[in-house]
Amino acid sequence: MNESIFKAYDIRGIYPTDINEDDAYHIGRAVVAHLKPKCLAIGRDIRPSSPALFTHFARGVMEGGCDVIDLGVITTPMVYFAAGRLDVDAAVSLTASHNPIQYNGVKIALRGALPVGEDSGLREIRDLALARTWEPALKQGTLKTQDIRSIYYDYFSSFASFKEKKFTVVIDTANSMGVLELPMYERFTDSLTLVNLYNDLDHPFQCHEANPLKTETLDELCAKVRETHADLGIAYDGDADRVGFTDEKGDIIPMDLITGLVAKIILAKKPGSTILYDLRSSRGVREIIEENGGVARECRVGHAFIKRQMRADGAIFAGELSGHYYFEENSFAEASTLVAFLLLNLMAETGKTISALVADLKRYAHSAEINSEVSDKNLVLQALKEKYSDGKISELDGLKVDYDDWWFNVRPSNTEPLLRLNLEAKTQEKMAEKQEELLHIIRG
Repeated sequence: MNESIFKAYDIRGIYPTDINEDDAYHIGRAVVAHLKPKCLAIGRDIRPSSPALFTHFARGVMEGGCDVIDLGVITTPMVYFAAGRLDVDAAVSLTASHNPIQYNGVKIALRGALPVGEDSGLREIRDLALARTWEPALKQGTLKTQDIRSIYYDYFSSFASFKEKKFTVVIDTANSMGVLELPMYERFTDSLTLVNLYNDLDHPFQCHEANPLKTETLDELCAKVRETHADLGIAYDGDADRVGFTDEKGDIIPMDLITGLVAKIILAKKPGSTILYDLRSSRGVREIIEENGGVARECRVGHAFIKRQMRADGAIFAGELSGHYYFEENSFAEASTLVAFLLLNLMAETGKTISALVADLKRYAHSAEINSEVSDKNLVLQALKEKYSDGKISELDGLKVDYDDWWFNVRPSNTEPLLRLNLEAKTQEKMAEKQEELLHIIRG
């Protein structure tokens, strides 16, 4: 087994060279040996390798003495929904998210969709899977199937209140798992004119990368929004736990600004609530939360950290720059289509375009994330800390330094020799000046 498939938040590699049927079996055994579940639910994506990996993973789980509920082909938010709604001790999504079709992997959550990451069990699962020393179970687990899609659709469709208005919406699922989120939109065809892009599971992943964080993957969506005079463009990632948006002009809406807009919607109904935003987000996100009577809390990057902090801080919503949006309503896990419904609700309620609603959050010039390959990440971080020691320093996640009129964050990659830079300033000129200055230090 290739040890490198164990990442910070999940397991992921190329099939069959990095992860194969034998690996899946031993990972299944390791999950049971460490987490000791009595019943585990498993969902999978549409990749050609998923059925075989499911068969062997499930066999490993059952031979470890744990019962299996086969959830079938579903999205990752559906798996989290199952973890919060079914009587299971853990739930697993067999998926490689936005990675190309030759990849596959495993995302693990405990009862209530509590994530299992590097610091919360995944390291121990890795060590057990690599060792492959299994004690025979006293009793083999059983297998049964359960389709949770209808109750998932019923629940999240109940949040739609835009039914009295008419909107044209373009949806791009990149021939991946977001296709299974479409039935919720199709329930409202009296209100929604749906324009579909790459919504074909018969040819999975056979188009552009399913990754709305890479803005070039949204080019066709932007063009189709302009062509059809649509009100909103929506793009899902490979396993549908992330979502990106364009406005009615075909311009991409920064994902952190969606966090601020959704927070505003939630706070109108639940004033005083705590909202989390990841530390790469625009300063405008924190401001809009506080202006609307919420408690804004900064958090580090990564779903395993955010979901735990939501519980610890009593937060009911959180958003990441990468397009992950976490809701109390889905056991503090992602609910990507709920974001779209809330935006449509607000557009219907106010009569405003999505660009007009987002305009209030566009207060600063943001760089977006810039990656730099470096030979010694710690040395560069120390140099930056010394250079900017006169600012307000935070080491919650990498290094973040705040000044009155600008800030920056530099985070090391967990898996590559990269430093990831985000910065923001009050003016475009200031942002460009500081970007050049920081990259000179990082790359010099």
